[in-house]
Formats: sequence, C-alpha cells, structure tokens
Amino acid sequence: MADLSGLSDEALAVFAFAAYHELSSGQRVRSVVQKDGTGHRASDAAVDELDGRGLIKADGREIVFTPAGEEVLQGIVSTIRGLRSA
Repeated sequence: MADLSGLSDEALAVFAFAAYHELSSGQRVRSVVQKDGTGHRASDAAVDELDGRGLIKADGREIVFTPAGEEVLQGIVSTIRGLRSA
C-alpha cells in the first residue's frame, strides 16, 4: 500500500468520505464528487496533496482514484471491516 505518512487530515477525509460511501452502498467506489454544488467539497489543498502523491486525478467536479489510490481505499475499508472482530 502507498505510504500515507504525513497526509493532512483533509486529505485523509477524502478517503474517509469514499470509505463511507463504499460501506453504506456495498459497492466498490472508484471516484467521489469533488464539489457537489451545494457547498460540500474537498479542499483544494487536499486534492493537490493527493494528486501530488499519485493517489487521485481530479477535474474540479470529480475525484478519481488511481490504482494506487484504489489500493489505499480498499486497505482502509478492510481495516474498518476488521474492527468488527477486534
């Protein structure tokens, strides 16, 4: 899995948002909305940070996880699921 050390809380929140949607829908998430038009949006700094690490690509409306980003997201979801048996 990619090294997440030093990521800001805002950058981690992008993964938390995606993990929430994956866990609540039961479907694999490969992208999330960057700006929804109603005031909810990922911070520009977080988007730049994750893009700089090669974990996402963003176009101003949508954040698409790269293969490395998908691997990180799946690791986070697996960790959360593993907490059930902890």
